[in-house]
Amino acid sequence: MFFLIHSDRYAEHQTPPGHPERPERAEVMDVVASRWRERGAEIVAPRSATPEQLARVHDPDYVRRIADTAGRSRALDPDTYTSPESFEIACLAAGAAIDAVERVMSGAHRAAMALVRPPGHHAERDRAMGFCLFNNVAAAAAHARAGGARKVAIVDYDVHHGNGTQHIFERDAGVLYISTHQYPYYPGTGAADEIGIEGGRGYTVNVPIAAGAVDEDYQLVFSKVIVPILLQFEPELVIVSAGFDAHERDPLGGMRLSTAAFAAMTAELRRVADECCRGRIVAVTEGGYDLPALRASIEAALEALSSAPDADAPWVPSGVQSTRGQVSAEAVAHALRGHWNL
Repeated sequence: MFFLIHSDRYAEHQTPPGHPERPERAEVMDVVASRWRERGAEIVAPRSATPEQLARVHDPDYVRRIADTAGRSRALDPDTYTSPESFEIACLAAGAAIDAVERVMSGAHRAAMALVRPPGHHAERDRAMGFCLFNNVAAAAAHARAGGARKVAIVDYDVHHGNGTQHIFERDAGVLYISTHQYPYYPGTGAADEIGIEGGRGYTVNVPIAAGAVDEDYQLVFSKVIVPILLQFEPELVIVSAGFDAHERDPLGGMRLSTAAFAAMTAELRRVADECCRGRIVAVTEGGYDLPALRASIEAALEALSSAPDADAPWVPSGVQSTRGQVSAEAVAHALRGHWNL
């Protein structure tokens, strides 16, 4: 079974004119949700995350500071703004990710996607940044752990490194964080030798890839690094930080992924979930700033999530010769010697 969590209120998270997080992105999600509703998918309105749920991954004082922006427009950093409705919408975004985890962990659904704004993976415990107020995926993973899941894997294929998610879980061996990202690039974190701290060493897996990478580069790091580590970790739940800004048409990123690559990556993760955790997989949207590419990529990921377990979503050759994936895989294998068999 498959379902989406969606709300037609995302457009209320307003930003200054020309800002990448413009309201038109919410309209794309409206169109996608409507199309899948017509196909018979279950569309569920989100409920707000509670302060207690947010406090699992954010400092309570920080949650209160964001709550204090309700009813006001504020600039939190050069990239991150609030409108009078942003606190409410951010709570709905985190709540949607939590609701998706609850439904999948209960067995009511095999897979789910939460179509949310604002994104979340840059949000630190005590700081908003990179368009993100609350860390939606981190709140969802912490909720799964609080509900009894011993091991949760988060895979982040957004073009930017998820600094907030990494830092929230870098001491926790029960949460495996894997990120593919353009490097060097915003926010400046995510080097291969950032592998976690103390008891969490080895459970942060950064796969930094040079700008200009194509589908074959990502296919290689999935086959050589990401899938082998996930299978060794044996998670009880897979959560995907589904950012679509590594697309070749995206105006912010410098990668060259095709739309088909997002289907292929999602299908690879779905197969891991089928093998390790009875198909339990949740995707939560992050970035993506070319509107036609965003819609096509979300649709591709949804097709992969909703397909039968044995369905294929093949990688499509780009015809471009690139060694970026090989260079990245070798750096990761070196950094993680003694932690994983690569």
